[in-house]
Amino acid sequence: MSRLSTIACRTFGLATALTLGSVVAASAQQPAAPAAPPIKLGIVSFLSGPAASPFGVPGRNGAEIVIEALNAGKAPAPYNTVGFAGTKIETKFVDEAGSTAQVVTEFRNLVQRDQVDAVVGYISSGSCLAVTPVADELKALTVYFDCGTPRIFEEKPRKYVFRPSSHATKDSTGAARYLVARKKDITLFSGINQNYAWGQDSWKDFVGAMNVLAPKAKVDKELMPKLFQGEFGAEISTLLTSKSQALHSSFWDGDLESFIIQSSARGLQKRMPFIGTTAESSIWRLRDKLPDGTIVGGRGPHGPLAPDNELNTWFKTIYMDRYGTPPTYPSYQMALSLLGLKVAWEKAHKAKGSKPTTDEVVAAFENIEYESPSGTVKMALGNGHQGIQATAYGTYRFNKQKGQPELVDVVRFAAECVNPPSDKSSEEWLKAGMPGAKC
Repeated sequence: MSRLSTIACRTFGLATALTLGSVVAASAQQPAAPAAPPIKLGIVSFLSGPAASPFGVPGRNGAEIVIEALNAGKAPAPYNTVGFAGTKIETKFVDEAGSTAQVVTEFRNLVQRDQVDAVVGYISSGSCLAVTPVADELKALTVYFDCGTPRIFEEKPRKYVFRPSSHATKDSTGAARYLVARKKDITLFSGINQNYAWGQDSWKDFVGAMNVLAPKAKVDKELMPKLFQGEFGAEISTLLTSKSQALHSSFWDGDLESFIIQSSARGLQKRMPFIGTTAESSIWRLRDKLPDGTIVGGRGPHGPLAPDNELNTWFKTIYMDRYGTPPTYPSYQMALSLLGLKVAWEKAHKAKGSKPTTDEVVAAFENIEYESPSGTVKMALGNGHQGIQATAYGTYRFNKQKGQPELVDVVRFAAECVNPPSDKSSEEWLKAGMPGAKC
């Protein structure tokens, strides 16, 4: 090689090195691409008042551990991707306690001031009835995790509201089927339910189901104390005069526990078995204060009524590890609601290839079917906005040797056995004799 060629090669090498060095230096000086802003969720539950301990706090706890697991990508498949479509979730918790006007104000604040991407919440049926028209007005994606009145989607079609957990008709029809199977000769029954949408709808559906399943059975006492009344001396005295063979109740919150303790002290449960459609929520709090023989529901296959699957094992484990007590149905309903939102969000994200709009998530949410810690959820009613699930009931027994609650004689009912079909309202279905029920 000539001296001139050697000089040319050295010059080219030096120039290349200088160019590469400049590129590397420039790259080092450029800031890293900013992380995608988090997906913001408003989580609403009772954090104070009589509904907090048995319902609101377990619901919030369920949200905390599920969102933490999703953000870490540590949930079981198919939920083992980070956050929603790789974007982490940020939460703001809001207390549901207060008047319905206050609940609506806080909802507007979440949507308009805090600009959350979705709201997940609400335990009281009164809260849901108040928030529903506002959610559609504001075009705000809203997922109800617990409130049970069937009226949400049966009175009017809704676009921006979803409820993956089943409504109250399933609870009441399941309770009636369980009772009639155990007491085929029942002729008289009574009810005590809170005097607002949830209690009224639950009792109406239970009576409707009993009219179909045990047409000779009649209603004796029909009591409707006010919500959060807390003291039930007069009602217990009235029930003690009844010859009813069963007592239906959809009591929840502090009213449920107060009534159990007050009525047990006066021997009411020895006169007639108590059918608590939400009683599962308090078995770990009441323990041996809940009378053996109580018929226990959990608003679906939740808690000790949940199926044996990988998601349930995971959820129970992380809940027990964090809080030292088993999860109850409000926790399960929060978990399945968040997982449903993740499924819908990621379906919409996959179709678009980027962060979906609210309307795109809404379209993806409709009619989905997915798995949860409490089994399969089908968004089958309310034009694909209302979920249905199987349900289960059992009989309570406190195991003194183990020092813990148990449910025995558990009976499971398929979703299509205890929920109305998509073309009929709950009231129409019950009045027609529950046609098409697949049990």
